[in-house]
Amino acid sequence: MNLPALQHPATTLPAEPDGFRVEIDAARERADIVLDRPPFNVVSMLAREQLRIAFEALDADERVRVIVVRGQGEHFSSGGDIKGFLAATPEKVSQLAWNIAAPARCGKPVIAAGRGYCFGVGFELSLACDFRLVTETTLYALPEQKLGQIPGSGGSARLQKMVGITRTKDIVMRSRRISGRQAFDWGVATDCVPDAELEQATDALVDELRSFSPLAQRTAKKLLNDTEDSPLSIAIELEGHCYSRLRSSEDFREGVEAFHSKRKPNFIGR
Repeated sequence: MNLPALQHPATTLPAEPDGFRVEIDAARERADIVLDRPPFNVVSMLAREQLRIAFEALDADERVRVIVVRGQGEHFSSGGDIKGFLAATPEKVSQLAWNIAAPARCGKPVIAAGRGYCFGVGFELSLACDFRLVTETTLYALPEQKLGQIPGSGGSARLQKMVGITRTKDIVMRSRRISGRQAFDWGVATDCVPDAELEQATDALVDELRSFSPLAQRTAKKLLNDTEDSPLSIAIELEGHCYSRLRSSEDFREGVEAFHSKRKPNFIGR
């Protein structure tokens, strides 16, 4: 019996990304998702779904070890296409959080490198990433209250986990902007660097992450995501299981042998 070939959208990147582009540097094992709708890199409803597919495709791409999300020009993103919300169906709107959570579900490390405006869905997309690099020009905000709305793509939920309910209410209910420096002080941003050094800091973090075992990185990311809401006893139990599984990996054996031989390890992800 002849069966039709099955295709999954994550096997290929979107043919015509709406307002963003994807760059792959195989030599550096790096992929960049660049928000590119100047001057403010507004994210359309279509782009949200396409971004999810892009993350899924890059997660399956063996050439890529680390993914960077950044904006073209002076701003990361001023947020979503406001008119697009009125045109979207309730079913489509209900998928927003799932699409924007794609960086968190991705097994590979994801870095958000943002300067300038990082508002609305731009902030929510950054919050779903593993690392956030900001500069003195960065401004984070969830301004949906000004539209008679609330954040709809995980922004308030993720932020509350990071900074607590008092600060989250201050940001969400007052549509308050916080600077890159304040975001770093509050633990929202991984690092705050001079604006001219953002690319250099991003490159350095990519290279650092590439130096570790891909298997250990994927395991650590999933473990930390899965145990964020777990009781301490469950988190410790799951950590033990993950540790036990990595104990039999080729990468762990290579790491131990490299340590004793005082040489750089050659991790292969198995």
